[in-house]
Amino acid sequence: MNDLNKALEDISSIRRHVADSTEFRGYGPATLASTGVLAVAAAGAQVLWLPDPANHIAGYLSIWIWTAAVSAALIGTQMYARTRRIHYGMADEMIRMAVEQFLPSVGAGALITVVLVRSVPGARWMLPGLWQIIFSLGVFSSCRFLPRPVAAVGAWYLVTGIICIALAGNRALSPWAMGVPYGVGQLVAGILLFTAKGSNDEN
Repeated sequence: MNDLNKALEDISSIRRHVADSTEFRGYGPATLASTGVLAVAAAGAQVLWLPDPANHIAGYLSIWIWTAAVSAALIGTQMYARTRRIHYGMADEMIRMAVEQFLPSVGAGALITVVLVRSVPGARWMLPGLWQIIFSLGVFSSCRFLPRPVAAVGAWYLVTGIICIALAGNRALSPWAMGVPYGVGQLVAGILLFTAKGSNDEN
């Protein structure tokens, strides 16, 4: 039994090593692009329903947190199905690796949101910029197993996040301070993945 357990551990270690050196093709280009459209739609909804977000921060958070949740659900659902199809031999390892790359950014973004909203209300305007900077770190972290051009998407979010913070004050809560960065960023990410090698696996 000891030899069997050791053999199974060795196989598991080899699978993790192979997964770590394999380009991840689980993100669907069309799905990523659709989340960009969703971000623009959310910005439009904010224009119509929330003209004064600084004084209605709960409504502002609801719009963008729900948008992020729906986007994550769409990406996650297709990632699971696509990874099962393309990386069928290493699907579990590839999915785990993809989640591990982005999970710290998601956690950091959630914690910063809670702290600023509850404890530093005067700094709430910084949320859009901080969200984008944190998201950029998640993209950069994932770049090691994605096509190299995707790093440009991480740079985009980093720059737009800095610009949002530079706006200062309530201007940073403009609907387009979120709609444009995520709309363009996710669309470009989808295009880059679509044109990358192996993109013809997309249905």
